[in-house]
Amino acid sequence: MEPLSKQTLLGIIDKTPATSPAERVRYRGRSIIVVMPCWNEEGKVGQGVSRVPRDMIDTVCVVNNGSIDRTAEEAREAGATVIDHPKNQGAGGGIRSGLVYGRRNEFDLLAVLAGDNQDDPEDLRHVADRLIDDDLDYVQGSRWMKDGQRINMTVSRKALTWIYSFLFARFFGAPISDATNGFRLFKAEILDDSRIDLWQDWLLAYELEPYLLIKTCELGYRVGEEPVKKTYHQDMRDNTKMVPFQSWWSILRPIFYLRLGIKK
Repeated sequence: MEPLSKQTLLGIIDKTPATSPAERVRYRGRSIIVVMPCWNEEGKVGQGVSRVPRDMIDTVCVVNNGSIDRTAEEAREAGATVIDHPKNQGAGGGIRSGLVYGRRNEFDLLAVLAGDNQDDPEDLRHVADRLIDDDLDYVQGSRWMKDGQRINMTVSRKALTWIYSFLFARFFGAPISDATNGFRLFKAEILDDSRIDLWQDWLLAYELEPYLLIKTCELGYRVGEEPVKKTYHQDMRDNTKMVPFQSWWSILRPIFYLRLGIKK
């Protein structure tokens, strides 16, 4: 994977059209963008985009991460705004572009959902309500809380989520039950904190999401959890893009790097 420069990526992001802030759909006074990173998700991304409740979500931003199938076309046909990466920038690089796009275009809240239709977008309603009602900065989705669901989850995934959440709680003192879950919603101004640097090259694979959660907890932001539903469709059980051991280490290493001060 060859990382594109920050200047190149910002050029791509800034050329991607955005809705006018004054005319945006708002939920309880907040404009919300949903970011979906995608790499070769034809047949899944359109369904995921179509399920997003557009009475509360202004923009669904699909980051087409160098796909060689019809991911971008399918996403646009379903009503998404698409950022096109000419080369795959990794899962973290895809999420980063979507979040930066949301911040640079003045959205109030940034959400991240899986691009392969695993998440239930209707969960965004009660997740947003939790953030607003409890005056939180960041809400992490949890498959393990009461009323959370994990359909067709493999044994290996269960083991990783248990181990990770245990280590997370021990190292950072935050009782997060599902620290590896990609479903999250947070205030956009978190990205303005100079102590959070999403542009580090070591965050390009699966590191960026745990990095962001760790930093928000470390830095004293108000972080909460809310139950969500995750469905691992049958074909995903055999066709996951995660590589055993390599991808698992990618998810785990932010805990050790940040705890030991190896990375910032």
